[in-house]
Amino acid sequence: MKNRQSSLPHVWLISDARNDAVLERALSRLPRGSGFIFRHYHLPADRRRARYLRLCRTARRHGHAVILAGDTSQARRWKADGAYASPARLGSAPNLLRLATVHSLRELGEAHRAGVDAVLISPAFPTASHPGAPTLGPVRLRLLAARARAKPIALGGMTRRKARGYNISRWAAIDGLS
Repeated sequence: MKNRQSSLPHVWLISDARNDAVLERALSRLPRGSGFIFRHYHLPADRRRARYLRLCRTARRHGHAVILAGDTSQARRWKADGAYASPARLGSAPNLLRLATVHSLRELGEAHRAGVDAVLISPAFPTASHPGAPTLGPVRLRLLAARARAKPIALGGMTRRKARGYNISRWAAIDGLS
């Protein structure tokens, strides 16, 4: 687990229905060795798999890690580098990265018990995904990140400018990178 954590990318692009049209371009513009989390929950299974394969080829051509939103057995079948799900769905997978989103100390505890490699701490700032929803803000984001045993990744309203301004080393975005 230590080797997987130490090689964990610092910048993550997350797929969504609203950034689908620009994903190839966004993947090509990310720094080499970034991460890509493929969600695309909006597509039927066959179209989701086909879209994953196209985007996976693009991501790998640029040296990015590819994480599939789903359980570890599906990630293994789809030849992803890891899985992104709730801690309960991740299960054990010694050769895959396991990422989970957390919004609270309780969820962080669940992620610790599951032994995930990274936690996406969300929502850091106001986001288009959840307009008007409460956010953590920089102080609570830092407090959760400080308690994390896994690598913390800020998610929600993140941009390069916010990452630099708040000195956040690992972060993920949907709109902020596409």
